[in-house]
Amino acid sequence: MKNSLILFLLFLTLNLYGQKYKPGWESLDKREVPQWFQDSKFGIFIHWGLYSVPSWGPTGDSIGIYDKYAEWYWNKLVEPGKTQKYFKAFHDKTYGPNFRYQDFAPMFKAELFNPDKWAELFKESGAKYIVLTSKHHEGFTLWPSAQSWNWNSVDVGPHRDLCGDLTKAVKAKGLHMGFYYSLYEWYNPIYRNNPDAYVNEHMIPQMKDLVTRYEPDLLWTDGEWEKPSKDWKSEEFLAWLYNDSPVKDNIAVNDRWGSETRSRHGGFYTTEYGLVGDKEGIENVVPHPWEECRGIGNSFGYNRTEGLSDYSTPKQLIRLLVSTVSAGGNLLLDIGPAADGTIPVIMQQRLIEIGKWLKINGEAIYNTKAFIKSKHDLEINPETNKTIFFTQKDKDVFVICLDWPKTDIVLQNVATDNRNQALLLGTGRSATVKKQGKNLLITAPVISPDDYQSAYVFKVSGLIK
Repeated sequence: MKNSLILFLLFLTLNLYGQKYKPGWESLDKREVPQWFQDSKFGIFIHWGLYSVPSWGPTGDSIGIYDKYAEWYWNKLVEPGKTQKYFKAFHDKTYGPNFRYQDFAPMFKAELFNPDKWAELFKESGAKYIVLTSKHHEGFTLWPSAQSWNWNSVDVGPHRDLCGDLTKAVKAKGLHMGFYYSLYEWYNPIYRNNPDAYVNEHMIPQMKDLVTRYEPDLLWTDGEWEKPSKDWKSEEFLAWLYNDSPVKDNIAVNDRWGSETRSRHGGFYTTEYGLVGDKEGIENVVPHPWEECRGIGNSFGYNRTEGLSDYSTPKQLIRLLVSTVSAGGNLLLDIGPAADGTIPVIMQQRLIEIGKWLKINGEAIYNTKAFIKSKHDLEINPETNKTIFFTQKDKDVFVICLDWPKTDIVLQNVATDNRNQALLLGTGRSATVKKQGKNLLITAPVISPDDYQSAYVFKVSGLIK
């Protein structure tokens, strides 16, 4: 009996303490990024808030990409800088010099917001997870946060729980739901005057409320650059998230937890309007899970001044998805809904086109990993990482051609089991495969113009990696 009690206490101790993550990066970084995130490959970012009312930002080649962000309207309007003159001129002319940013709150009505239609669109796009801005740097929350009294979508504006409504619809479609959350708030007086009180009494309780209330699968933090992670108490929060929260086993997080954490600590690494690495090729292949985020246009929040030329074409977006996934990353593609709750038609069209391509070729995207893992592998084809990309799933390798191959695809220095086959996805047609020394030659079948796609995928079996 005594021995049984000792064993029970030992078992209890190990389970209570031995497996817990400590509030320090050395311990927290040992937690693996959930497999569902690594397999999903494609998600949709949603920037929606009071900035969706003016929905304005400067455009043009002379404006830097980060200065085109319409969601930074309030900050660009009042902070001295090279773009303030553009924002102020537009604001004063349109709303008057005495119109405050806070006055946009009752104008943010979301009267046409239909979460079920949004979720249906996301499902059709082929995205596997959604990330909604629960709170951007302006501090306005899209749920009834007790810490943001009278500065949330239930107390003012739409008078509805936007986070809750969308969460319910997205989960009903079998998609993963996540939230973007800004650690800092530009003009919150508590943050500006007493940062410690802000973290302890505002930020941490607010994040815990968001997690416990909606049980998201992903938490995407931002605004971390102003302070080191110790000041944000990020390590303590993540220890709670991984150990004690209702989503401790499934939650994925990013790397924006302090001024020193990007690409070093947290969960998956993030990039923004640029792939990992400055050079093409092996430098773009990251062994750690990572994600590229960007808008369909040049802004995350809806910018009414953007024209057709500011939006990526469906072909460009599909090719961005291909190049990102082939380098081992996920693509988080942003849409910016209007203040009335509608998604601009051009954004809907882009998502639908991506979904059409994924219905045919998704096998080469979902649940895959990067095939290129060494400099030697870069020799597999002269066009690797230019017009030809590779992904791998089990023993199958997917050769993704951005352009229709007019000559044989030559896979150089590959080992095979001599039972190679190649299938052109979406056609049911086989490509001719021929062994030539250490090389493998793939000859594409003849197809009609009706078979044209933004990228073509050959599923090759029998390669030995």
